[in-house]
Amino acid sequence: MMLRKIVFIFLISLVTSAKAQLLESFEHSGEMGLSIGLGHYFGDLNPDVNIKKPKFSAGAFFQKQFNNYVGMRISGNYAFLAYSDVSSNNVYQQRRNLSFNTNVWELSISGYFNFFKFYPGFEEYSFTPYIHLGIGVFQYDPYAYLGGQKYYLRSLGTEGQGSALYPNLKPYSNIAMSIPLGFGIKKALNERMNIFAEFSYRFTTTKYLDDVSGSYAPDAFSPVDANGNPSAWYLLQDRSYETGTSIGTKGKQRGNGQYDSFATLQVGVSFNIQSYRCPTPSGK
Repeated sequence: MMLRKIVFIFLISLVTSAKAQLLESFEHSGEMGLSIGLGHYFGDLNPDVNIKKPKFSAGAFFQKQFNNYVGMRISGNYAFLAYSDVSSNNVYQQRRNLSFNTNVWELSISGYFNFFKFYPGFEEYSFTPYIHLGIGVFQYDPYAYLGGQKYYLRSLGTEGQGSALYPNLKPYSNIAMSIPLGFGIKKALNERMNIFAEFSYRFTTTKYLDDVSGSYAPDAFSPVDANGNPSAWYLLQDRSYETGTSIGTKGKQRGNGQYDSFATLQVGVSFNIQSYRCPTPSGK
């Protein structure tokens, strides 16, 4: 009886030691991944953070692991964002009647942290929640439709940007910085492939993701075009005429001046970059 106990303990110790040696020899160097999902905008047209108009988003990343917990990620993301005052429950916004669409292309670098040890291929270490925080740059160019025709709003100067009458209002840049903060969960299917789901929120440095921020400037440019018809600029800087009497008087608040933001919710697959190293000799 005693001999069987000793043999059993010996075998358990042998298996545990072998597993420890195998874990020590395994090195999870990083991942490459692809994802698709939804994107959503928050800003002057959506100040109450309503989730009503999610659009398409997609991403790709390369991640370098420094150890089982800490890594660095380089990501490229696309999001189509759009919103309209028509979607608001606020009566003033419904009367204001502004809208926008934009394609967002983002490149970012983030620090990455796994909450649990992650060893793809070992069932007990095949799942972890994670978090990442970084800095990025993105390109955007809001546009709207009028009479079925597409107009880029930045070049029009809808709040008087670029007008001689408003010398302090310069055209805003179509490039801005972002601070992506993300939370996710990841599961290794095998030693080569993982699946994950991730939510990322972006704080940005622009107030014009939606082309709305300041005050109405109905005298900034000519209200008529060369043919004597109302110009596209005039019809797009204040669209309240479509819902009743125009409310866009000079100096009246058009937006609330807040910095805009956007978020993505994506699912995807990643492929592990891994190698094996010689275990550290005991006693060293």
